[in-house]
Amino acid sequence: MKKELKGIAGIFPMPVLMIATYNEDGSVDVMNAAWGMAQSMSQLKLNLTESHKTVKNIKRTGCCTVSLATKDYVAESDYLGIESANTVTNKFEKSGLHCVKSENVDAPVIEEYPICMECKLVDFENDGTLLDVVNVLAEEKYVNEDGSIKLDEVGVISYDPYGHGYYEVGSKIGQAFSEGKKLI
Repeated sequence: MKKELKGIAGIFPMPVLMIATYNEDGSVDVMNAAWGMAQSMSQLKLNLTESHKTVKNIKRTGCCTVSLATKDYVAESDYLGIESANTVTNKFEKSGLHCVKSENVDAPVIEEYPICMECKLVDFENDGTLLDVVNVLAEEKYVNEDGSIKLDEVGVISYDPYGHGYYEVGSKIGQAFSEGKKLI
């Protein structure tokens, strides 16, 4: 028997995306955003409002990096989401994380996060920011011989926006477009 729920709390976790840009003075700005998804194989769509310093930076520079947060950096990732760069200008320094300059876009690559997408702005609308992914960086130990990611080893986290919990992305349990063929 199924029980009726009062909403989608706890059943709709989304990946925790760490969006990094440079401020006008060259300092690093990073925000935590869970409202984003793949738009295609080479594009991301992020639901971000213009009130964020990060969005202003993306619109000014035309680029950013987007990293996947991991279980090893939950506190730092959460801090970068709850603290506003509009009021705390050195929040990245306070996080204790480190970065290097991207070789492909004018944005920082956060060293602690093992997967990073270097992105260029395609379009900004009130309902989302569309980004082209121009390059993907991944720590070698998490890359299979075929170039795919060992996602079950990375420790990527997701966020439940209604129950406000962080969850580790689980282990692979099947292969899409293959499991169903067993029933054919």
